[in-house]
Amino acid sequence: MTDRTRAHVYVSGRVQGVYYRATTRDTARETGVDGWVRNLDDGRVEAVFEGPEAAVEEMVKWCETGSEAADVDDVNATYEEPEGLDGFEVRW
Repeated sequence: MTDRTRAHVYVSGRVQGVYYRATTRDTARETGVDGWVRNLDDGRVEAVFEGPEAAVEEMVKWCETGSEAADVDDVNATYEEPEGLDGFEVRW
């Protein structure tokens, strides 16, 4: 499983109230990536993606656009050791 990686992502811009979390969840599931996504009090969205390196990179790239109604200003991703997450959920 050495090809698995984990990205911890913070997305800023108009990313709350525009179906960003739900679309992230759906896209991650379609891509085969595990993890979670949630809104932060400061208006950003935080997400963690775990899975095959290419799929995680695809999700990080996807975050630059996000949902159709979003207006993303910045995506900050750091890479960590996977923790073995299973499934993808929206956290509250």
